[in-house]
Parts: sequence; structure tokens; C-alpha cells
Amino acid sequence: MSVAIRRTLKLCLLLSLWLPLTALAQNALSAYTQQQTQFLPVDEAYQLTLVADGDQRLMLQWVIAPEYYLYRHAFKTQASDSEGSITANLVVPDGLSKTDEFFGDVEVYYDALEAMVTLERTTELSQIKVTYQGCADAGLCYPPETKSFLWHMASGEIQAGSLAPTSSALDSGDDTSSSAGIGLLAAIAFAFLGGIILNIMPCVFPILSLKALSFTHGSADQHRRASLVYAAGVIVSFMALASVLVAIQQTGQLIGWGFQLQNTGFVIGLAYLFTVMGLSLNGLIHFGTSMMNVGQSLTEQDGDAGNFFTGVLAVVVASPCTAPFMGTALGYALTQPIMVTLIVFAALGAGMALPMVILSHSSAAVRALPKPGLWMDTAKNVLAFPLYLTSVWLLWVAGNQAGVNTMALALSGLVLLALAAYLYGDTSLRKGLSIILVVGVVFLAIPSDNKPVSDASSRTLSDGQIEWSTSVLDDYIKRGDPIFVDVTADWCITCLANEAAVLFTPEMEQAFVDADIPYMIADWTDYDADIGRFVQSHGRSGIPLYVMYPRGIGSTPVILPQLLTRDIVLSAIENAR
Repeated sequence: MSVAIRRTLKLCLLLSLWLPLTALAQNALSAYTQQQTQFLPVDEAYQLTLVADGDQRLMLQWVIAPEYYLYRHAFKTQASDSEGSITANLVVPDGLSKTDEFFGDVEVYYDALEAMVTLERTTELSQIKVTYQGCADAGLCYPPETKSFLWHMASGEIQAGSLAPTSSALDSGDDTSSSAGIGLLAAIAFAFLGGIILNIMPCVFPILSLKALSFTHGSADQHRRASLVYAAGVIVSFMALASVLVAIQQTGQLIGWGFQLQNTGFVIGLAYLFTVMGLSLNGLIHFGTSMMNVGQSLTEQDGDAGNFFTGVLAVVVASPCTAPFMGTALGYALTQPIMVTLIVFAALGAGMALPMVILSHSSAAVRALPKPGLWMDTAKNVLAFPLYLTSVWLLWVAGNQAGVNTMALALSGLVLLALAAYLYGDTSLRKGLSIILVVGVVFLAIPSDNKPVSDASSRTLSDGQIEWSTSVLDDYIKRGDPIFVDVTADWCITCLANEAAVLFTPEMEQAFVDADIPYMIADWTDYDADIGRFVQSHGRSGIPLYVMYPRGIGSTPVILPQLLTRDIVLSAIENAR
């Protein structure tokens, strides 16, 4: 090793030691400074109470801690009901004149303050938002604080809360607005982008890789036709899925994207499908490869059937994944009339099919693919193993849903399925034996109802993590205490990726503990109506869903992106404090 390289390594080592020490020194100085001057939390420094004073008037009463004060210029009020905004006239008495180090010459209030709000019209239930800002004589100036209250005018009852959950978002470039506020064109655009991104998700990519192999042989016209039939299969499947979703929701069930994976029988069936596909790719069983359109010349009818089925299969395997932009678009679509819902889902399918269509219509892209040869057999054999791993994961999901006994029966069914495929042949005896075995597989795939109590939850909670509870969440919101809600499921690949890469790392778990923010896990692996209502209330139809409730009564919850990074979550924690 040269002297220059050794010196560079030493310099990097010194920097790696110096930077953490500098950060520790800064943290220690900050902690020391805070210890010298103990400032009150904003809710203790300024205690706000609302009292009804007639049909359309409210009295705003603040109790202000000693040596703290409020600014007159910072007061704002907003009122609204289900029909829209209500004009609110705020009257604040004169304050004390003060030359302030932050805002110069101002009027302020010490000890206590009463202000009056008069609404322009009456309504059954109104939401009142009050904004104020104050400082301490010792030199701390708080940021503007906004509280939200619900006023039931007939009874005069006032309590903290909002008419409907709203969401702000972090500057992430992802789903940055609630679906309730977007229009049809925006929903179509978001769905189209989400569909494109679905192609690189781990549950979809192996299938599309097999489809791309079919473009290594045949004419350009065949490639274009194949891609268009594949696109038709994708779009029709998405629209069919939308129709089923809407039909089930009409029965009162609160379901969303990936709902079919809450059914253990469907999960087991999908595991069987992936296994059979893998065995076929490895050449261990032979159904004819027309289903995947790989490695042989097909008749026109068989080719179209294979391409269409590949599109259907791509949609089926995409259900465990939620791509960026999808959540907002689908949340909007499922609250609209059926025609709008179908249009948005069709846009999702068009986006997913677009890369394959572009590949088939690009002569340069097709020429870039390797020529047919022995490598195709190797590629098919290699691509079989991600399918096997997917089957293992799906059977794990089934075990978490219905218990280890159900998983063992499903594995036994998998063995019988492989035997049935092996025995299937030209003779009537072999075909008959295969059919009998397949019937046995169907019975083994039906999940048992006697799920052991010990298997009730597959998740082990770490320090600071708590299980989903509507009442516990409501208590935190009413008190204005911060809390983070993670809606996840064992069948949600995006959820598992975020947990492994960001959320369940030691650094992030410690960050939640240090900030004293509980981490609530809402496990939607099995159907849960309460979790479904929570997801729907935030304008979403699928998961993952990450909601941060900041400190402060009536504070606005923040919806984090569906694909997380370390910086996004740490920023949300810091802002929530």
C-alpha cells in the first residue's frame, strides 16, 4: 500500500472520529443550555379554554403563566362546517405596549386574556381554529400555535377535534396531498405514474423479466401485437379488480388495495401458482410454456392467450405492492362513482403496461436484447428461484393469518400439487390420478379455523411500540400528545421493505424512544374494520400508511410517503416534538 493511500485512510479515520465527537459536544452544549433555563411547554404557558356565549358567540379565555406573554398581532380565528367556511369576527381588547426583541413595538398580554369570536351564521356543528403566539421574558419565543375545536351549538358543548382528518406532507416528492383534495385529472396522472413504478417492485419484476424474454425471437409485428394483448390483460384485470372492490365495499366492508391477501385461501392459492410456475421454468413439469410465451414458437391463438394471461398474472402478483402515487389516486377513485373508479384503475393498468409496450415498439431496445441461445434456458432456471422465495413468503403470511397447522397443511398440499403435475400424462390413468390429487390439494388449501392463541400475532413489540387500539389513539389525540401510527401487513412487501430498511433499525427505534413518541402498529394482515376506517378516514385505500400526530391539541396529522428514508422519518419525529 502506497504512502498516499495510507495517509488518506488515516485522514478518513480521523474525520470519522472527529465528526461524532463534534456532534456529541454540540448535543452536550444544547442540553446544558436547556438546563440553565427551564421553559414551560406551550400548553402550560398558555392554557386556552373556549366557552359558548350565545348562539353565535364564543369566549376565548387564556390563562398565561407568570413571566410569559401573548402577542395581539398573532391572533387568528377560522370557522367552518360541513358546507364550507363561516365568517368569524374576532374582537381582542387592547394590550400593553412593549418593545419586543423579536417583533419590535407590539401589544402583549400578561396573566390572562379574554377575547370574543362571533360567527356570521349558525350551524349544527362547527369547527373553530384558533391561532396564537407568545414568548417568555427570559428570551424564548414559541412558534405560532393552532388549536382546533368542535362546537355543537345546540348544546353549547365544545371539545378538541376536527370535522375531518386532513393531511399535510413532508417535502418528499411522493404522495403529498390527501386524496380528498385532488380532481379526476390529477388522480389519473397519479395512477398512471404509480402503474409505471409498479414494474420495478419486487413482486412484479420477475414476471416482467420472463415477458421480456419473449421479445428475443419473432418479428417486430409479433412483438407489438404481444405487448398490446398483454396491456389489454393488465387493464382489464385492474378494472375487474376495481369492480370487485366497489361491490364488496357496497356491502359495508372497509377494504382496500390488496384486500384479497387478507383471505388465507387466496394467499395459499397464490403460493401454489408461483411454485408451479417455478417448477415449469426449471423444466421439472411440463404444461407447455405458452402461458409465459417463453422459448417456443406459438400459434397466433395460443400466443394471444399467453400474452393476455401474463397481463392478468402481473396484476395478481402486484397486489402485495403499493407504489408511490398509487395511494392518493386509488383513495380518490374508491370514493367516486363507478365510472370514475374504472377510469382511474384503467390509468393504473395503462401505466403498468406502458414500459412493455415501449420495449416492443422500440427497434433499438429489441436489438439490444441478446440473441436467442442457451442463455435463455439459464435465465429461465434462475428466474424460477425468486418465484420459490415468493411462495415461501406467502406461506409464512398464511401461517401468521391462520396458524402453523394451516401452514403445515398448505405445505403438504404443495407436495401433492407437485406430484399431480409430475404424474400428469397422456394416459387416462395418469390424468385421473392427477385430478384426484388436485382435489386433495383444494381441501388442504382451505385454512383451519382453530388458530392457536399463541399465533394471534406474528409481531414482537420493541420498546416504545404499542399495538393498535382505537381508544388509545383517541386518548393521545385528545390530550395533544404525539403518536406515530404505522398501518402495515405481512403481505405488504412495501411495508416490510420500509420496516427492514428504516423503521425497525436500532437507530430509528431509539429515535422514537428519545422523542417520547409511541410507535403504534396497526397490523392489517387480517381484516379489521377499525383499521379499515382509519385508512379510509385519511383518504387512502391501501397500505402502507404512516401517520404522525404532532404535539398539541387539534394539531394536523402528517401523512408520510409510502417509500420512506431515514431523513424523512427523523424530520417527522423532530417536527412532531
